[in-house]
Amino acid sequence: MKIRRILASLLALGIMMVLAAAGTTPTLLAQGGEFDLTIAHTNDTHARLMPITAFNSDCNAQDDAAGKCFGGVARRAAALQKIRAEGKNLLVLDAGDQFQGSLFYYLYKGEEAAKFLNELGFQATTFGNHEFDDGPANVARYIEMLKLPLVSANVDVSAEPTLAGKVKPYTILEAGGEKIGVTGCTTTDTPILSSPGANVKFNAIAASVKAQVAALEKEGINKIVLLCHEGYDPDKALAAAVDGIDVIVGGHSHSYLSSNPPDQDKDKALGPYPTVVKSPNGDPVLIVQAMSYGKYLGRLDVTFDAKGVPTKWEGAPILLDASVTPDPKIAEEVAKLDAPLQELRNKVIGQSSVDLNNVDNECRFGECNIGDLIADAMLDSQKKEGVQVAMLNGGGIRASIPKGDVTLGQVLTVLPFGNTIATFGLKGSDLRAALENGVSRAENPGNEGTGRFPQVAGMTYVWNPQAPVGSRIVSVQIKQPDGTYQALDPNATYKVATLDFTRQGGDGYSVFGEKAIDPYDFGPTLADVVAAYIGAHSPVASASEGRITQGTAAPTTTLPSSGAALPNQILYIALALGGALLLVLGALLYRRSVR
Repeated sequence: MKIRRILASLLALGIMMVLAAAGTTPTLLAQGGEFDLTIAHTNDTHARLMPITAFNSDCNAQDDAAGKCFGGVARRAAALQKIRAEGKNLLVLDAGDQFQGSLFYYLYKGEEAAKFLNELGFQATTFGNHEFDDGPANVARYIEMLKLPLVSANVDVSAEPTLAGKVKPYTILEAGGEKIGVTGCTTTDTPILSSPGANVKFNAIAASVKAQVAALEKEGINKIVLLCHEGYDPDKALAAAVDGIDVIVGGHSHSYLSSNPPDQDKDKALGPYPTVVKSPNGDPVLIVQAMSYGKYLGRLDVTFDAKGVPTKWEGAPILLDASVTPDPKIAEEVAKLDAPLQELRNKVIGQSSVDLNNVDNECRFGECNIGDLIADAMLDSQKKEGVQVAMLNGGGIRASIPKGDVTLGQVLTVLPFGNTIATFGLKGSDLRAALENGVSRAENPGNEGTGRFPQVAGMTYVWNPQAPVGSRIVSVQIKQPDGTYQALDPNATYKVATLDFTRQGGDGYSVFGEKAIDPYDFGPTLADVVAAYIGAHSPVASASEGRITQGTAAPTTTLPSSGAALPNQILYIALALGGALLLVLGALLYRRSVR
């Protein structure tokens, strides 16, 4: 019996050796022993091929030379080349939202994203919600251009003809002779946030991921990475709920994670890198994310034991600043793609029959007609989400537009910061507090710090510049579906649209950061929304109409239901004619009475 066991062992070993020599090492052998892996990763790059400023807008050459800019796909390429030169086992992964956010996407609709994912050697990606902004057919075109798999556990495209068969539930990648399973997931809010169409289904994430983890384990894979475009907090909850996930490369929330002391970081970290959460069976799950817009390249180094459980890890997002020399070939390709955008920046998108003014920075101290126009565009773009009011900081309006043809370049000059529209719920009392912040420094036109002044749509307010700060808002009225206005209810919850900058506390709007209910900061880019609105409503004729007034008492009348200049003129004419008729009737009655 002993001799038989020895012969069986020798036979098994001989078979393994023959298979190994043929290059077909069995999975069980490949998955044994301690294994080191490096994961380089991106998320939410949002078509930012060029370096960006601290305001997330495209950087000019002068600022870039002065070291004021970050990121850009050419720097990302250089950083990846440096990691590859180390010769370690490497995976290069992306967690979605390659689409939307710059003129590169406006013109190329994802072609630019596919090009550089391919050229930089990415090995897998997943859907971000913005990948569906131009419908499923455009996503299909993007996937067809990719030389890497797009994976998703929870997005069911089987009923969508343009996408069916193009999305894998998972892929198996190889590094250093080891097999690593990669699957993905995308927020179930995508149908609200984007335009996937009726045929694309977004299934529950936890159950979907659990099923694909089981499928990978059935194939003998014991190291699994999840590309999850759902957000930092949901990623932590998912890690605690599902066994078998080893690493989550996250996105959607644009979170900066770092284990550095705060004084060593240019950005505020929301948690450590990696964030470690215990799965139900007690194994560690490593969660990483690399902020957004390509400012950082994430790098995680992890050691797995023979069972595929992480035992050691370290890493950090790599800041792609001036210390990283851009790859010259990639920089040249970006420049070629940028050349047609110069013409696009001169593209006429509509007309205005009035000057859209921010003369002497008037939008920082009171209502301005260009502020009304922008706020109207914000509100109009978010109607399907049930948004009731829109608010933006007047300091974000950087120029005027004269009457006549309006170009895309002019809109980008007015709105240069690349802000996205954020939506959230807010109690009436907190909305009033936000307005108090907005008017807290606007009593003196000589004050330079009035960028917070709120331009609005869907609401009106009266403020008293002589009252103490914190008690200046006299009254607030909210527009109702029938066009009438009602006083703000401090206990009601309103759906609000603002900019990502102010939603996150910029310009003193801490109440948005602290009291927002279910916030989403990554809607469409403001400049795109305003350009589309002007095109759809040309010629625009925005007129300051009394949304924002100064006084010491609430108004006794409310605004008309429409904010457009022409309906206002019609109303004023009707009032004048009605008044004239009353005068004539009064005169006739008076003459009759004196007879």
